[in-house]
Amino acid sequence: MTYFFYICTFVLLLIFQTTVMPYFPLFDRFYDLLAPFVIYLGLFRSVRESIPIIIIFGFIMDNLSGGPLGLYLTTYLWLFASVRWVITILRVRDNVLLPFVVAAGVLLENIIFMGAITMFESGSRFSQADFSTVAVQVLWALVTGPIFLIFFKYLHQRWDKWSGEILGSPTS
Repeated sequence: MTYFFYICTFVLLLIFQTTVMPYFPLFDRFYDLLAPFVIYLGLFRSVRESIPIIIIFGFIMDNLSGGPLGLYLTTYLWLFASVRWVITILRVRDNVLLPFVVAAGVLLENIIFMGAITMFESGSRFSQADFSTVAVQVLWALVTGPIFLIFFKYLHQRWDKWSGEILGSPTS
């Protein structure tokens, strides 16, 4: 049932990001909403449970984006691996560090995207607007990232409780 929760969350985030957010000028430079979800998986879920879903999400995003094949998959895997590495050093699950983890994740995602652009387009240069967009996305992540992580954690706990009641199995 957990995978069904992940799929529902993915579909809702994807629909919101692609159909609702573009109509609001406030969100024109918002970050990828799946980044905090991948960070949530890295922080609060097991590797064995998270890797298959991250691979599936990355593959779907690669097919929907029109970018180089493997870009989102690689980005999400590096983001997940980075979060898993950071939690071995710091106690990131505390709410104090959550904004910085999400902001660093969004920055890492943008660095990977810019690196891919540099590799695939010879003579590519980044303008001030590109760096401004990255800065705005990192600021958005500082403000909204912890809210998303706490919301995902809350929803997942509620989902586990609800599915445990429906299926009659004990919750974990």
